[in-house]
Amino acid sequence: MTELHDHDRGLSHDLPLILRRGMGRRGLLALFGGVGAAAVAGCASDESSTGSSSTPSGQADGGGPPDRAGNDSNVSVADGEIPEETAGPYPADGSNGVDVLGESGIVRSDITSSFGSASGTAEGVPLTVRMKVYDLNGEDAAVLKGAAVYVWHCDREGRYSMYSEGAEDENYLRGVQATDAKGFVEFTSIFPAAYSGRWPHIHFEVYPSLDDATSAANRLRTSQMALPEDICKQVYEADGYDASVSNLSQTSLDSDNVFSDGYSLQMAKVTGSNADGYVATLNVPV
Repeated sequence: MTELHDHDRGLSHDLPLILRRGMGRRGLLALFGGVGAAAVAGCASDESSTGSSSTPSGQADGGGPPDRAGNDSNVSVADGEIPEETAGPYPADGSNGVDVLGESGIVRSDITSSFGSASGTAEGVPLTVRMKVYDLNGEDAAVLKGAAVYVWHCDREGRYSMYSEGAEDENYLRGVQATDAKGFVEFTSIFPAAYSGRWPHIHFEVYPSLDDATSAANRLRTSQMALPEDICKQVYEADGYDASVSNLSQTSLDSDNVFSDGYSLQMAKVTGSNADGYVATLNVPV
């Protein structure tokens, strides 16, 4: 799998990083709002935090709301938008070969199994992926209801469905959900592997609506969720994750070609256990 991260480089990766280091649209708005606000916006992209109990800027209690019925998290315009990142080589959104977004069955909450003519199921430690999407276009952050989030990630072996050898005929670990009235989406999945050259992560795209998502139109944001090191080490003690142990030991957030310039807004809060499964939460301001 060493060839995977090579495709993450180039203009599609470098341009978002340049924009982020230049503060981006929200950072500029904060700058005009005052020196203090600009300082907060600048810190939001530069701070680093690790571990499941850390509290990155813009996230309540270290990564997002505790459950779908919880109170709104402490997200503000000054915190800035979730960083734009490369979709990587295997998005299956039509931008790099195959397109899963237009297939009947892609709108679903449980993404562990394939759908349509495919029948495989991804094995691994259970993981619930929970996101809360915010709209930062106004003076205050507001939950973004009726938007859609497309999530995809590798399996326990580090393979991406529809692309990787041995999984090219599957479409598991991919799915789209619409945000509810509180801005939440939730996916039932498995914990992804650590493959060579990349920190453990989950890809996602945000669209204005389900119709936009299923036609891959008007994308609002492409980004990635980082997973805490201590949780990854626990998960990779489970059966089937043998290769992830050595792969994780050979990389770091500071050397990762996506997260090395700052990951505070992308670090999920993860709770749970190998026996009971985990829940990863993340606020997604766009």
